[in-house]
Amino acid sequence: MIREFDAVIVGAGPAGMSAAIRLRASGMAVLVVDEQPAPGGQIWRAVETVAATPVGGLLGDEYRAGAALAESFRRCGAVYEPGTQVWQIEPDWHVYMTRAGRAEVVRAAQVLLATGAQERPNPFPGWTLPGVLTVGAAQILLKTSRQVPSQPVWVAGSGPLVLLYLAQLLRAGGRVAGWLDTSPADGWRRALPYLADALRRAGEVGKGLGWLRELRRAGVRRIRGVREFRALGEGRLQQIEYTTRDGRTVRADAHVLLAHEGVVPSIHMTRALECEHAWSDRQACLAPVLDDWGQTSRTGVYVAGDGAGIGGATAATARGEIAALGMALRAGKINEAAAASAAAPVRRALADMLRLRPMLDAMYPPRPGVFAPSDDTIVCRCEELTAGDIRKAADLGQPGPNQIKSFTRAGMGPCQGRQCGYTIAHILADKQRRPVAEVGFYRIRPPLKPLTLGELASLDTGDDAK
Repeated sequence: MIREFDAVIVGAGPAGMSAAIRLRASGMAVLVVDEQPAPGGQIWRAVETVAATPVGGLLGDEYRAGAALAESFRRCGAVYEPGTQVWQIEPDWHVYMTRAGRAEVVRAAQVLLATGAQERPNPFPGWTLPGVLTVGAAQILLKTSRQVPSQPVWVAGSGPLVLLYLAQLLRAGGRVAGWLDTSPADGWRRALPYLADALRRAGEVGKGLGWLRELRRAGVRRIRGVREFRALGEGRLQQIEYTTRDGRTVRADAHVLLAHEGVVPSIHMTRALECEHAWSDRQACLAPVLDDWGQTSRTGVYVAGDGAGIGGATAATARGEIAALGMALRAGKINEAAAASAAAPVRRALADMLRLRPMLDAMYPPRPGVFAPSDDTIVCRCEELTAGDIRKAADLGQPGPNQIKSFTRAGMGPCQGRQCGYTIAHILADKQRRPVAEVGFYRIRPPLKPLTLGELASLDTGDDAK
C-alpha cells in the first residue's frame, strides 16, 4: 500500500522545518524526509543535542537559534523520517526513498525540495590527500563531536564561513598555522556599490568584523592575496605550497589543510526533474527558476532555502514559509487574499535579509584557479580524472558535459557529478570560448544516491503506481 501525503518535503534544515510548520497549520498531511539523523540541516546540525552544551556556546548565537525552530518542528505534527535518502522523483509525484535498508515509494500532491547548498567544488593539486578537508567538513566534526585537530591547521580560501569556522575553532581550543586568504585585493572597492544596502544589515556586518577581531587577538597569521596553492605529501599531507600576490612561491609544513571557496545551491534534484535553471553571474552557479511562491517550472514542485539561491539560515526559514503558503494556496487550503496577506511581512523580511548578499558575493568571489585548474589537478575524484584528461577529450569536436561524461566517465561515480560538474563546464567553456551558461551542466539520471540491489528488490510499488 503506497502512503499518500498532501506534501512531501525533502530536507529538514531551516527551510524544510519552517515549511512543515506552516503547512501543518493549514491542515495539510506532511511527510518530511531527511538524510541526517536529526533536524537542523548543515547549518544547525545536531542543534537539539548540542545547543545547550558548552559546544553550543562556542558555536555562537546563530547556531543556538536553531533549537527553538527544531522544537516547534517536532511538535507540528508532520511525519518526520530521518536517515532517509531520496533517490528518484517521478511525475504525479512519486517519491522513491530508502531507509534502514528498505526502499519505498510515496505519493505526494506536491513536493518541496529543501536540500540546501553544498560547498563549491574547489579542485587544486593534492586536494585528494588524507589531511585535506573542506572547511564545511571540519565544522561538521566540531558540531557533532567537538573534534578539534590536534595539530595547527592551515585554512585556504575566503568568505564568511572561513571567518566563522576560524573563530569557532579558536574558541574550542584549536590552533591555526595560517590562513591563505584567496579573496581579491580589490574586494572592498568591488563592494562599494552595495554598501548602502549592507549598512542596513549592520548587525551582520558587525558579526563578521567581530570574527576578524578574534583572529587578530589570537595572532592568526593571515597571508593575503594568495593566488594558487597545492597540497604536497606521500600518502598524506606533509606540506603546502602557495603563490603570493607578488609572485613568490612559499612552502610550509602542514598536517591539516582546510579549503573553502563559498557555497552553491544543491541542484541535482531539480536538474533530474528537468526544471528550468538560470545562470547566476553574481554567484557563478546555476539556480532553479522560481515563481513568487518558490514553485519551479514543474507544477507542484517547489524549492526553498539555499537551494533557491544562497541567502543563509534566516533567509531559508522565510523562503520555507513562503513556499508553504504557495503550496497551501495551490491545494485550496487558503485563498489568494489570505496567502498574500500572510506572505507580505515574510517577503519584506526576506528582502531585508538578502540586502547583504550582493556585497558578500562581490567581496568573496571564488579564486580563478577554481575554474581553470592545472592539467595535473584531479577534477573528478570518483574516476581519478585530471583537468588535462578533460581538456584532451574536449578537443574531440565541440562536446558538451554529457558527451564528456560518455568519453571519460567523468560524473558517473558515486557523487553523480556534484564535485566535478561545474569544473567540467568551466573547462569546456574556456576551450570553446563560450559562456558557461551556454555550455550547460550534466544531465542527471536516477538513482540520485547509491542504491543496492537488495534495497531496490525490497521496493513495493503497489498495483496503481506508475
